[in-house]
Amino acid sequence: MKLHGPWRAPALITGAVLALVALARVAQPGFLERLERLTYDQRVRLALRFPAPVATNLGFVFMSDESIAAVKSGELGYRFGLYWPRQVYGRLIEELATQGAEVVAMDVLFGELREDHPSVHLADGQFIESDEYFAHQLRRAGNVILATTPELEPPPLFATNAAALGDISTDKDPDGSLRRARLFRTYRRWHPLFKQVEADPGYGIDLRQARCEPGRIVLPRANGEEIVVPVDEENRFDLADFVGEHLPPGTPRKARAFTEERVWHMGVVLAARALGLDLDRAQVDLRAGRVLLRSTNGLERIIPLERDGTFWIDWCLPPDDPRLAAEPVHRLLWQHKQRLLGQTNGLSENWRGRLAVIGSSAQGNDLTDRGITPIAERETLLVSKHWNVANSILTGRFVRRSSLGTDLALLTSLAVLTAMITWRWRAFTASGAVALLALLYAATAAAVYVHHRYWLPIVLPIGGAMLLPHGLLVTYRVVFEERERRRVKHIFSKVVSPEVVNELLQAETLSLGGTRREVTVLFADVRGFTELTDRTHERVAEYVSRHGLSPRAAEACYEEFARELLATVNLYLSAVADAVKAQGGTLDKYIGDCVMAFWGAPQSNPHHAVACVRAAMDAQRRIHELNQRRAAENPQRELENRARAVAGLPPRPLLPTLALGTGINTGTVTVGLMGSDAHLWNYTIFGREVNLASRLEGVSGRGRIIISETTYQHLQRDDPALAATCVELEPVTPKGFNRPIRIFEVPWLPPEAKAESFQTLMIARPDS
Repeated sequence: MKLHGPWRAPALITGAVLALVALARVAQPGFLERLERLTYDQRVRLALRFPAPVATNLGFVFMSDESIAAVKSGELGYRFGLYWPRQVYGRLIEELATQGAEVVAMDVLFGELREDHPSVHLADGQFIESDEYFAHQLRRAGNVILATTPELEPPPLFATNAAALGDISTDKDPDGSLRRARLFRTYRRWHPLFKQVEADPGYGIDLRQARCEPGRIVLPRANGEEIVVPVDEENRFDLADFVGEHLPPGTPRKARAFTEERVWHMGVVLAARALGLDLDRAQVDLRAGRVLLRSTNGLERIIPLERDGTFWIDWCLPPDDPRLAAEPVHRLLWQHKQRLLGQTNGLSENWRGRLAVIGSSAQGNDLTDRGITPIAERETLLVSKHWNVANSILTGRFVRRSSLGTDLALLTSLAVLTAMITWRWRAFTASGAVALLALLYAATAAAVYVHHRYWLPIVLPIGGAMLLPHGLLVTYRVVFEERERRRVKHIFSKVVSPEVVNELLQAETLSLGGTRREVTVLFADVRGFTELTDRTHERVAEYVSRHGLSPRAAEACYEEFARELLATVNLYLSAVADAVKAQGGTLDKYIGDCVMAFWGAPQSNPHHAVACVRAAMDAQRRIHELNQRRAAENPQRELENRARAVAGLPPRPLLPTLALGTGINTGTVTVGLMGSDAHLWNYTIFGREVNLASRLEGVSGRGRIIISETTYQHLQRDDPALAATCVELEPVTPKGFNRPIRIFEVPWLPPEAKAESFQTLMIARPDS
């Protein structure tokens, strides 16, 4: 049911909710983002069931518990405990290089040189330090990417011999899950003099706490003091501030306090070296959220970025994926041993042309590198992030999150659609439709991610743009429209039948404001009521005078007769009202002893004229039956009055029989509610056609139904049989009308009734 501007309430509610949801999308509060990322995890796991195109040259060389046991047992020609000397990694690199690995990425941190590690006995009989051997193999291979973090960088001996450095820092979300990676980090390389100061425990300096301020660098000390080093606009400091005025000859007086260098994610470096992408010439546009990488042969990769410089990892290759080449470290070390012994028969070259990632899969020791990822609820090998990042760049397939503009357009569309469904349909049907729409949207968002790696939001669209406005609109309809329903029911329950009231309340559209409608109007007047009132008053006055009643007794006598009189008129009026309601009419008002009713509003009825005429006939027949019953009761009442006279009681008046005169007209009128909230509402009609119906009632006489020519024409169209029974009378010129009006009389007397008996009832005047 829609009342008083049907779309105003849902528009305001939906607009307010949409503004709140849009604000939440812009602000991205933590709890909503956490929920959204949980839906992202589910999509990632779903996508694993639909294998996506992946690079075919990726592989994992893993240090398992078996590898640790093999090195410890001595079966490989050497025996080392848990913490392997660098020579073991050197042998591994040599074997991968021999097998033709294209690029090797080591997810192992080498923080310092270890002079205590045993030397390597070369084939020519010479010995070489373990670290030197490792650096030598790095240099020979020329394709090894070493791991680094801002807190732990490899020593220069390793860094300078490696092909590149790759950052392996993790950027976990607040819930501890690794969903993103930082494309690159900016490493600050301090001047050696600053490093010397940091290395001196007497200063208590941590360069990671240094503050760069205009014209100076502030170095906080552990004791709370600060060391201030002046610098110029180019970030150069005076070396004399550290070593005094005695500088070696030819040494520049000033030097940069630090330089900054981009260190790219290991997975990015791995793919870049395979594709020939020039990371030094990368075009980084954080404002636009993208990084452009180009190769010398014209190949391009555009990596989408979040505002914080991270990008979403496409977790499409779990460690156990059969498309990922995998081999344990100890197997490669065994092959390396066989090559040194000259036993090359049966040795494989599984790694030719592959991009190998070396990492740990061991458990139960501090080599364990596991954590939560979207791949599964259980912990996953975190080393897998490197080849998944590399795979995105190799294939050009990235996870892209929808933009703010796209999200706002999506939220608006879903909110408006939800509001229309909720407002137009019944609550139960609308709830089912909204639930189905939510499921359809969730399925679409999942499919879009699975096939295109495009991340559409789910939490805000479903929770904020669909369920929230739906719930509020349903609540509004229950709370506020129920009040309106009660108001409408109060207005109409006394003027139309209960069936009509219920139908009106269930209607999709209902206008109670002023409007023009074609209706059929009925005026039915109870004839003889005025004369009955006068005669009753005269009889009561005569009785009081004849018996000399006291004023109090006289007043009681008058009241009793008044009650009888009111009961009589109400009895006749209710008979008319019942007939009106039985034919679906709207009972407008009682005008003294006259009933006004109409058909065609508020409920539309294309056959309103027929319904009105049949109601008038039914009313006349009800009055006729009522008169017959009352006339039959009067002899009994006469006997009662004789007994009352003996007892000294006033007689009860005989039951009078009254007649009904009816006038009907059809035409276009103004219909609507009249009144105010502070007083009384009345749903009524007014206009020329109403006046004509009233005038026809005035000429109808007693026991007759007079209809206008327009009403007669409607009967001819909708009920020819009824129209054929009508009798045209002489035209009349009602008061207030300039031209004669054609009128017709509708016979209503039941065939079994006798005209003589009926006429006797109409003119009966009971005596006291």
